[in-house]
Amino acid sequence: MFVSYRWLEDYVDLKGMDPVVLAEKITRTGIEVEGIEYKGEGIKGVVIGHVLEREQHPNADKLNKCLVDIGADDPVQIICGAPNVEKGQKVAVATVGAVLPGNFKIKKAKLRGEESNGMICSLQELGVEGKLVPKEYAEGIFVFPNEAEAGSDALAALQLDDAILELGLTPNRADAMNMLGVAYEVAAILEAEVKLPKTDYTEGADKAADYISVKIEDQEANPLYTAKIIKNVKIAPSPLWMQTKLMNAGIRPHNNVVDITNFVLLEYGQPLHAFDYDRFGSKEVVIRKAAENETLLTLDDQERKLSADHLVITNGSKAQAVAGVMGGAESEVRGDTTTILLEAAYFNGQTVRKASKDLGLRSESSVRFEKGIDPARVRLAAERAVQLIHLYAGGEVLSGTVEENHLTIEANNIHVSVEKVNNVLGMTISKEEMISIYQRLGFAVGEAEDLLIVTVPSRRGDIKIEEDLIEEAARLYGYDNIPSTLPETEGTTGGLTSYQAKRRKVRRFLEGAGLSQATTYSLTNEKKAAAFAIEKSLHTKLSLPMSEERSILRHSLIPNLLESVSYNLARQTDSVALYEVGSVFLTKEEHTKPVEKERVAGAVTGLWHKNLWQGEKKPVDFYVVKGIVEGLLDKLNMLTSNEFVQSERKNMHPGRTANILVNGSLVGFIGQVHPTMEKELDLKETYVFELDLYALLTAETEPVVYTAIPRYPSVTRDIALVTDTAISSGQLESVIKEAGGKLLKEVSVFDVYEGEHMEKGKKSVAFSLQYLNPEQTLTEEEVTKAHEKVLKALEDTYQAVLRG
Repeated sequence: MFVSYRWLEDYVDLKGMDPVVLAEKITRTGIEVEGIEYKGEGIKGVVIGHVLEREQHPNADKLNKCLVDIGADDPVQIICGAPNVEKGQKVAVATVGAVLPGNFKIKKAKLRGEESNGMICSLQELGVEGKLVPKEYAEGIFVFPNEAEAGSDALAALQLDDAILELGLTPNRADAMNMLGVAYEVAAILEAEVKLPKTDYTEGADKAADYISVKIEDQEANPLYTAKIIKNVKIAPSPLWMQTKLMNAGIRPHNNVVDITNFVLLEYGQPLHAFDYDRFGSKEVVIRKAAENETLLTLDDQERKLSADHLVITNGSKAQAVAGVMGGAESEVRGDTTTILLEAAYFNGQTVRKASKDLGLRSESSVRFEKGIDPARVRLAAERAVQLIHLYAGGEVLSGTVEENHLTIEANNIHVSVEKVNNVLGMTISKEEMISIYQRLGFAVGEAEDLLIVTVPSRRGDIKIEEDLIEEAARLYGYDNIPSTLPETEGTTGGLTSYQAKRRKVRRFLEGAGLSQATTYSLTNEKKAAAFAIEKSLHTKLSLPMSEERSILRHSLIPNLLESVSYNLARQTDSVALYEVGSVFLTKEEHTKPVEKERVAGAVTGLWHKNLWQGEKKPVDFYVVKGIVEGLLDKLNMLTSNEFVQSERKNMHPGRTANILVNGSLVGFIGQVHPTMEKELDLKETYVFELDLYALLTAETEPVVYTAIPRYPSVTRDIALVTDTAISSGQLESVIKEAGGKLLKEVSVFDVYEGEHMEKGKKSVAFSLQYLNPEQTLTEEEVTKAHEKVLKALEDTYQAVLRG
């Protein structure tokens, strides 16, 4: 909800309060102000000018030479390219020295040889969104009414000196989806009075009942329908103050009648609809359910196919509007309209929502009906609208209102005790203060013994029970005034479980390694749901997804992480390293609930290390990410029990992917994303990993044992083995470790060679072996004996021999 500060001042005395201060007060009482937009911020030097003369530029076909009175001693010449500029107009002029949005400064200039002392502005050039500009001015300059004074402040006339507060309303606060609702809220906060708009006007002699009748066939879906008739209407632009209020609220002005219905919608929160009476087609309004496959051409020029669930406004035979959603094009108000049939009704919110969802139409009206409108304002809003049509469209309002009413508005009386309020809140609010709070909110308060009897007005449909009243007392008294106390009880102090402590350790390690935490959606689409999954699963699809892109619970964290990497790369972040700890949802059998399992995953691309001064750059590769995973496993005391086994996985590079085993069980994988998928997602070379976090954190591990620093020297032997290319270095390393016995402390690969000096189908793998006896200095005989045992085991197992 966008709330104009200037408009709000029409109903509540804000005492010149800074909008920031007002926003803070509103937020502190429960409605969050998500932002403040200062219209016209940074703009200066823009005045209203009067075009005295306009002629064709002598050297340009599409330019005009204008003489403009800007309220100075002498008029100025301005060259203007707008196609609609004419003599006699009142226009917005940025004078020499003025500043427009984007810090665009206006200077004296010569255009095709003619001097230009300023700029005649369109609304877009003053910072108004193009979609909000009236259609007749969308391609040119804006023209003020004739009564505008030359030289006066154009920003003030356009209400661009306003501050717009954006309220983040929760679903229960539908009462604040209109200016009067916000006014009641602000008045309660500031302890002020609400000034309600006047609705008085003079009725004509003719009776509305002679022109129209109303019949409701579905009283549950439409318990109240009222109709007013206004004759001799002159369709024209609405007054400037109304247009600017609508634009500041995010609604495009159209004409005086349509703008008035939109204005009252924003003011009262009551949707209205104006029909062209002569085009409506009959003297009766019949509200009924649509026939199956009945069609209606709506105001957006789309033919809609209706169903029997949809409520329609008809002329007795043909649908003219979808109730509460949108009117029909056939009976819309046009430039030649002279008689208005004005609808004000109360429609069932669920019925409106059903039609809105089925037809894919979500309008300002449907949103308000869905969330709930004030039934007591239906007639008031109609009276306010006809008063404005009488004033600004010259309409003659026929006497009386034609209606069918089955709506019962019952007072909501809630009993609450002062003691109960204070006990729940842990506060001490006096009875007098409590009564004052409720009265400031516009609630009537009576007393009976120890109870307060609070009568809640119908505009506050969110207050139904005693606890709702307690909340109102708390937020108006001030959440900041609730004292902080510790519970009076005996118990144990809180702490992390072993699982939680290990999970925190995982996060800290990955962040320390240079990865940033990401949180992505748990929902994805059918194509991505099973991609990169560690284990197979059936899909778990939502019954009512908001979109197909977010309709299935994920099986892996990686697809959404890759979306985040792609998003960052598209915004010139060349090096990205992300990780996520989150849940995946796995289903083994049809029609069963999914099992939620926790995973940790990462995605890294770009440069892992760079030193610009020394010209060093290290791009991410398989071993960088493998090092991160090994470091994580080491942190969890699992480094000695893990194994990386080359594997092939869908969507992964066939030669740069490995399964990760811990104690022989699969816990995840690591590797490069397949180049085809990288291209599809517009990624550079990207490496990912995903681990079954639950399996890692719940696995039994050996306790950490610290050993003393060796006092005796170690012996290193390097060997180069010739073996079949099909045998991996990991397989050879396993044999070496097993055969080396207690004296072998460390094994590492330092070279792999396949080339012209090797036999076809063979390769050379070089290892460095470190022998150590922590109790004494190793002898040559001991080392030789252990080393020969290793070489024999290699030859017996894989026919690996020393390279000659």
